[in-house]
Amino acid sequence: YYGKVYKSFEELKQAVTDYIFYYNNERIKAKLTGMSPVEYRLHTSQLAA
Repeated sequence: YYGKVYKSFEELKQAVTDYIFYYNNERIKAKLTGMSPVEYRLHTSQLAA
């Protein structure tokens, strides 16, 4: 993350883990019809079943 100084490797690791969770579970993508990547994956797998 630009502009942020982390005091330890563990603090950096937690920040990266939190961002990956956000990116996959909370971030809304217009290209995915307004769903997060995880929501879209679940939706398409239910349609295929």
